[in-house]
Amino acid sequence: MTEKTVSKYLLNLEKHFTNDSPVLLKTAKLFQELDQLEFDLGLLETDDTTASRSSWWPIISLIGGNSTAKSRFINNYLSTDQLTAGIQTAAHKFTVLLHNNQPNSVTLPGTALDVDPRYPFYQISEKIERHQKGEGSRINAYLELKTIHSDCLKGKLFVDTPNMSASQLNPVDSLLTTHIIEHSDLVLVFTDVFDTMTPLVNELIQQIEIHQDTNKFVFVVDQPAAFATPASNHDLIAATQRKLSNLGINAGQFIALSSQQTDFTEIDQRMDNVAHDRSYRVLNFLERSIHDLQEVVVAEVRKELLVWKERSNMSTLIILGFIASLAVLVEVGIGLLEFLLDPIIGPIILISLIAVMLPLHLMISRLQAKFIITRLTARQKELGLMENLANLFEKNLTIGRMILPVSEPVGWNKKTKARLAQLLEKTKQLVQSLNDDFGSYDEQSLKDYLDSIK
Repeated sequence: MTEKTVSKYLLNLEKHFTNDSPVLLKTAKLFQELDQLEFDLGLLETDDTTASRSSWWPIISLIGGNSTAKSRFINNYLSTDQLTAGIQTAAHKFTVLLHNNQPNSVTLPGTALDVDPRYPFYQISEKIERHQKGEGSRINAYLELKTIHSDCLKGKLFVDTPNMSASQLNPVDSLLTTHIIEHSDLVLVFTDVFDTMTPLVNELIQQIEIHQDTNKFVFVVDQPAAFATPASNHDLIAATQRKLSNLGINAGQFIALSSQQTDFTEIDQRMDNVAHDRSYRVLNFLERSIHDLQEVVVAEVRKELLVWKERSNMSTLIILGFIASLAVLVEVGIGLLEFLLDPIIGPIILISLIAVMLPLHLMISRLQAKFIITRLTARQKELGLMENLANLFEKNLTIGRMILPVSEPVGWNKKTKARLAQLLEKTKQLVQSLNDDFGSYDEQSLKDYLDSIK
């Protein structure tokens, strides 16, 4: 077994989590084991890593509608005036907000997010291109990265989404909204978004229904400062809950914020727990990656192996059928059977037939393999996989595998399956370890967290 070089991305993760999170450090080690396994199968290149398919940053996305509630919250919460103009002018883009020690804000194009595996929009241009032909190259029209000098952004990313109440449904905005909800650890949904029902809002509701059991949604109700009292907040939240219940949204935390509010205690409690949510999300992604290797990646190659075998054998049988037909004609004309039964001539004819058909079958198999490789390459792009399906298939193009009725991809054996099962068990142990670490917190911290996700 050739030892795979540890990806630079994984090395940076391990360095970052050495003192920050023992669980995530061990998780990075498990990704390294998964990478080695996929490398042995021929699915990954030397510096590739499956860990890069999910952002390891804690991610908070913010979704709002026509009002200024969302932009006011961002400016107030981050305690900065750097966004006062920028948020409105970039309201049509997904804006990733990142902490920066420099006093001046810097705006970078969407390509900065597309090429960096640390961020949640890594290689999103490929996904956009598959979804909407020609739009992948316009990544800067949909994304941007903005650095902000605010301590509230340390160790986390904010993703400010465009106005969801826009009247027209842009397929790319729909795709990016689904993508960021799936990858977020916390989603702040400003309830003004439900004041105008548009196609994009309807899709947003569908996404919330799909993910509402994940406890990642906090619904923020904007309350005029002049009417902000505990009693009015309670009534406002109750009314909003009834409204959203009618839309099919029955889970999530509700928080009322006034337009002049500077005390964000409830929000801070959820923000403080985003790092824990991120750890569970990354471990869940590792578990899905392990399952997907068997249920998606290997399954795709196995399916095409069967198609390849069927096509190759059928082509060979057709040629044999043609030869048999010729033999019947020869038998009618000159009596071939007596030659076949001859103890000397018969074996010579049979050996000659094998000598012709064997290389012919190998040639046919290689020809059919070219079509399968093209299909697997297209299928890999369609599924958005980083694993090289065609490369795993090509490893099966040996003489023995072209002749024998083998249906499993090369390398996919009991030993590999056992390694994968061990990885899955180690992942589950890390989840338990994370639970134990969290359970060791003092009782008040545990109570605060449980209250925050209700």
